[in-house]
Amino acid sequence: MKNLSDDRLLTLFEQGVNEAFDELLNRYKEKLYTYIYVLVQNREMAEDIFQDTFTRVIVTIKQKRYNEKGRFQGFLYRVARNLIVDNYRQEQNAQFVNPTEAGYDIFNNRELCSPSFEEEISGQQTIEDVRRLVGYLPESQREIIVMRFYRGMSFKEIADIKKISINTALGRVRYAILNMRKMAEQHNIVLAG
Repeated sequence: MKNLSDDRLLTLFEQGVNEAFDELLNRYKEKLYTYIYVLVQNREMAEDIFQDTFTRVIVTIKQKRYNEKGRFQGFLYRVARNLIVDNYRQEQNAQFVNPTEAGYDIFNNRELCSPSFEEEISGQQTIEDVRRLVGYLPESQREIIVMRFYRGMSFKEIADIKKISINTALGRVRYAILNMRKMAEQHNIVLAG
């Protein structure tokens, strides 16, 4: 099933072949989880949104409402993004602060304001640039960067999993960051969000 297109796998899943959806899950789970985690910066929340995303996708397909032939990955990311936005809105509503209780003007405090459209676009571009740079790293460095920054693992956890010393893990992260800075400089990429 690994060689089948997303659309073919979706057709098989609609016909009751659950292994087809397992293949889609395996195909996109790491990228999708990383995308969600980078945006929410909270492992527990990322895991919840990740599971909710696939639940919604399955329900949409089972209810025969999926009609985006050739664009499954985009659909998957859009569902995840919508869930992130919904989650953010729920948190915002739950954390409403009365300005008189705060003791200062929270509505004119730049740090508490939502980012402007330009800031959001710039931040998204930075995330994409970093993701691209990570993809160009040698495998040993890329793997450590993903474990450390996208999965939030400690250097000890990384060392245990990779069967290397903590110093080696630290060194690989350091060299990876230096490589990314060098690549960014060579391609005139400004990594400021």
